Amino acid sequence: MFFDPMWFMFTLPALLLMLWAQARVRSTYAKYSQVRNMAGATGGQAARAILDANGLYDVAIEVVPGELSDHYDPTKKVIRLSQGVVYDGSVAAVGIAAHEVGHAIQDKIGYAPMRARGAIVPVANIGSQIGWIAIVLGLVLQSTGIAWLGVLLFSFTVLFSLVTLPVEFDASRRALASLTNTGMVSTTDYSGAQAVLNAAALTYVAGMLQAVSQLLYFVFSVMGMSRRDE
Repeated sequence: MFFDPMWFMFTLPALLLMLWAQARVRSTYAKYSQVRNMAGATGGQAARAILDANGLYDVAIEVVPGELSDHYDPTKKVIRLSQGVVYDGSVAAVGIAAHEVGHAIQDKIGYAPMRARGAIVPVANIGSQIGWIAIVLGLVLQSTGIAWLGVLLFSFTVLFSLVTLPVEFDASRRALASLTNTGMVSTTDYSGAQAVLNAAALTYVAGMLQAVSQLLYFVFSVMGMSRRDE
């Protein structure tokens, strides 16, 4: 199974797309990290301004290590920004910071896809960790029951990646609108921030396609075993 040529046929296109998307994110981020935004605000200042404009005074901003490690933690109501974003006054920095604020706004209004994603997280984690193990075990033991259980568990990983798409796209839409409404970006700045967020969105699309292609491969393998058992 580990050297099955069919695995490459199913997963290689999505893998190549993911590699290209990651490269595009880094190149776009590097480009617009060198462009100062019109307001001269840092990513941290932009995030705070947009949070306050939306009445999210209780949402804190914390600094975390790493590059492009920025995220919103809905359980603790905290936006965590990397040093390259929180202290930087580039178009890329304010775009990324505003995107994370977009998630905080979604949390405030109870955005349905975000709630759905949060509900799926526990079972999706189990599916990503145990699903493929059950599939492999089922194939090795020639047990279709165990294999199909693994497929079911792994399918929650795919569901999570599908629900993630509207959450991320909507956060970017809210980010760009907020930057415009607060007067932090010019027309040129807007285009740059949009380019950064669009590049990031591609990674989520690629991740979804990877998950789907893996699930299809697993289904193909288990169905093949089931036909042999007939």
